[in-house]
Amino acid sequence: MMTDKTLVYPTIFAEYHDDGDYFTVTSPNIPGMVTQGDTRQEAAIEAVDAIATMLDGETYPAAQDPKDWSLAANESIVYITVNMSDWYREKERALKTKTVRRTITLPEYLNDLAKERQVNVSRIVREALEKVLEG
Repeated sequence: MMTDKTLVYPTIFAEYHDDGDYFTVTSPNIPGMVTQGDTRQEAAIEAVDAIATMLDGETYPAAQDPKDWSLAANESIVYITVNMSDWYREKERALKTKTVRRTITLPEYLNDLAKERQVNVSRIVREALEKVLEG
């Protein structure tokens, strides 16, 4: 497994109030990276994923010093921290938790009882399998 690689990039948050209130995020460090959010917090969360996605499998560019960037009145610099190892772990976890359809056979009376009592058979089977396979 890879070692932790934490990256910090300055980004440009642009605040808009035209078709609603929202923020766009770009970074001269990562050409083509653009994302947005309805709030600063949402934009920052989306920026983490956008940066990680753009840098997935790429050489990580050095962070530029934003002091020479010229900003518009609606723009501000926000530093975004991305832990690539955490991002890869989350991506792997999401792939592993993808559900698949599986047909099972059980006695009719159990099926009828489960329907009558509104029991989620898929959840029960998943929990039972997790318990058996963890032990």
